[in-house]
Amino acid sequence: MFNRKKNKSSEPKAPRFKEIRDAYKITKTAKPWIGAAMGGIFVVAWAIGIGFGKFVGQTGYLAFVTLPVAALISFFFFTRVARSAAFGSIEGQIGAGASVLMSIRKGWSTTPAVAVSRNQDMVHRSVGRAGIVLTGEGSGAVRQLLQDEKRKTERYAPGVPIYELIVGDSDGQVPLRKLQGRMKKYPKKLSANQMREVRARLKAVGGMAMPIPKGPMPTRGMKIR
Repeated sequence: MFNRKKNKSSEPKAPRFKEIRDAYKITKTAKPWIGAAMGGIFVVAWAIGIGFGKFVGQTGYLAFVTLPVAALISFFFFTRVARSAAFGSIEGQIGAGASVLMSIRKGWSTTPAVAVSRNQDMVHRSVGRAGIVLTGEGSGAVRQLLQDEKRKTERYAPGVPIYELIVGDSDGQVPLRKLQGRMKKYPKKLSANQMREVRARLKAVGGMAMPIPKGPMPTRGMKIR
């Protein structure tokens, strides 16, 4: 019999409150009205619940029940606005695409800047159950950089599906705010063991040091559709 050891991280997870606070600060900078809007939505939603309670003769009960509902509606509104503000805070910055890709916590492992040109075009490599996704960002010349990196990747991972994306707002490109959603749409082609093998094989290839825009990005609490 083999003793199985549970892998427990020695580092505590960052409190969710801190993530929300940081997201609120960024959103407040871009949208100064967010606090008043959240308060207004909360009051209106709760007032509707209380009004309905009066109508059915259960004012106290429905006031109690709809209080957390009103708070949830207000928070949902905040997440939608915060998502937009988070993307707006990094759009146009070098490495914005890598920042979004690396914020995907489940299913993908991203190595930023596996290829970089003189004019700061760059390609990022993500590995998941779907295979390998090469994401380019920069000028129109990034297409050639993508092709070069694809040929290189094929040598290290023959037979593995390789997809190409270019971040941008032009035809055939993927807007930054839709990048996570596009990644999640790829069908799974590899088993978990095959995915780990591909990751290990490409780990030696590595990437380049590059600045990644900082700031809270939408993750589980702020899903992108």
